[in-house]
Amino acid sequence: MNIVKTQNMPSLTIALEGRLDTTTAPQLEAELKSCLSGVEELVMDMEKLEYISSAGLRVLLSAQKQMAKQGSMKVIHVSESIMEIFEVTGFSDILTIE
Repeated sequence: MNIVKTQNMPSLTIALEGRLDTTTAPQLEAELKSCLSGVEELVMDMEKLEYISSAGLRVLLSAQKQMAKQGSMKVIHVSESIMEIFEVTGFSDILTIE
C-alpha cells in the first residue's frame, strides 16, 4: 500500500493506494500517530484504495476518534466496493463521506 501525505497546516490529506488490510494497517496507524499533532482537518482520499479489511476499519475508527477531539475528519473519493463495506459495517453512519 502507498500512503501519500499532503500537509497544508492545519489540514492534512492522506491518499491511500492499494489494499488496507492486516499487513498494511499498522503502517497507516504509525503514519497517523506521527503526523496528527496540530492537524485540525484530516482528509482521507480513497480514490485508489482497492480493498479495506476490519484491521483497516479499526485504524479509520481510531483516527476518527482522535480527530473528533481536535477537529474533523472526512473521507473522499470512495469507490462503490469500499462504500459497500462502509454501509454493511455501519461506518457510513460514523464517518463523514463526501
